[in-house]
Amino acid sequence: MNYLKLILISLTLLLTACGDDENGDIKTSESPEDVSVAFFNAIYNEKDVKKAAKVCSPQLSRIILHYKSPRAVARHLFNMSYDSVVASPDDSGVKIREQFKGAAIITVYFDGIYDNNRVKDVKRLSLIQVNGDWIIDKILKDPF
Repeated sequence: MNYLKLILISLTLLLTACGDDENGDIKTSESPEDVSVAFFNAIYNEKDVKKAAKVCSPQLSRIILHYKSPRAVARHLFNMSYDSVVASPDDSGVKIREQFKGAAIITVYFDGIYDNNRVKDVKRLSLIQVNGDWIIDKILKDPF
């Protein structure tokens, strides 16, 4: 019985230590690709609008928080709904990003499930670097 308690405590500690940082925020000092993927992961998989809004410019953050729910953000801002999704940055070998002195345009590919159907999509984000941190400044129009 004591072994079971020890295993449960160990697993609990391990799982709580695996977050993005101490308070679960997205690390904005990482690459703009990582910030973009973590942003969409917060909305679609973690269902945490506040976490996603923390890596946005004040204007975009205000819009995201206005919708209150991840489902509303997904529907109104991105016109994409998923039950679960994997987001990945463009790694086509061409240019992963167009980066010019603290600004980057990131293309993110989505492959997920909605109502038991596989759904793929693409979104582009404009990020800027502020005090060494990457923040999402704009959601760009669909590239296709």
